[in-house]
Amino acid sequence: MNFDGILFFPLTPFDDDGAVNQDVLAEHVASGVAHGTGGVFTACGTGEIHALSAVEHAAVVRRSVEVVDGAVPVVAGAGGSVGTAVEQARAAREAGADAILLLPPYLVTGPQRGLVEYVKAVVAQVEIPVIVYQRGTMVFSPDSAAELAALPQVVGFKDGIGDLGLMHQIVLAVRGVRGADFTFFNGLPTAELTVGAYSGVGVPLYSSAAFAFVPEVADAFYKAFHAGDPLADRIMAEFYEPLVRLRDRSPGYAVSLVKAGARLRGVDVGAVRAPFVDLTPTEETELATLIETGLTLVGKG
Repeated sequence: MNFDGILFFPLTPFDDDGAVNQDVLAEHVASGVAHGTGGVFTACGTGEIHALSAVEHAAVVRRSVEVVDGAVPVVAGAGGSVGTAVEQARAAREAGADAILLLPPYLVTGPQRGLVEYVKAVVAQVEIPVIVYQRGTMVFSPDSAAELAALPQVVGFKDGIGDLGLMHQIVLAVRGVRGADFTFFNGLPTAELTVGAYSGVGVPLYSSAAFAFVPEVADAFYKAFHAGDPLADRIMAEFYEPLVRLRDRSPGYAVSLVKAGARLRGVDVGAVRAPFVDLTPTEETELATLIETGLTLVGKG
């Protein structure tokens, strides 16, 4: 599966009654496509998959596919128990998604054999390409990653751990099995901070949380970084680094901050669902200042 550009993880908007707001979702996804994303990853972590019912999940994926209309690949989140992951994967396939991002099982941990079998169990029951998401309770050894890469249906690997030594070994092991026919990307929160390091171990693609609320800044950084433009360093120092400090104040702010940013930019995405909590008014004011700083740096302020 080929991606070209920043990977966009849309938010799931909720209205005042707490229901999924399909109209705002459509506008949000369309905006990301218009700003040049390389792929849309809908109903994933930033889309609060943990808080969506089966019906909501299917509806979010279906609407996203309709809006994208083949412009870029659409990948839907799936995860949890094997049964839940299979149900979500089937719904994604029926909605027309190009692949699923397979998230870890919730709460439980298992040995390498069990983690491999978890992925294999989903792959065996649903005919849809799978990108494996390494994070939390699902961390693979290089041998396990290579075993999964030998499955034709497994087409990619997203890393949310940040262990660059391990990731380098995984890239080498998987390339030995699949060659260049495999997609890796950096899925750390605010991945811009580590794009240079990940590129050094063979993982140039990354997902951008900032793209969901300041696509102008995210796109300018992406282009500046790849062009060797010093602007990338300024954006990093004056926008991304303070953004990360704000994000790290509370668990769940990796999503809450993005939703707050979208609201500040005039997108009516609503609040986050529990157990996440929204930013405080003071923190929203800090975020608003950061957004203005970022836009000014890229000539959009």
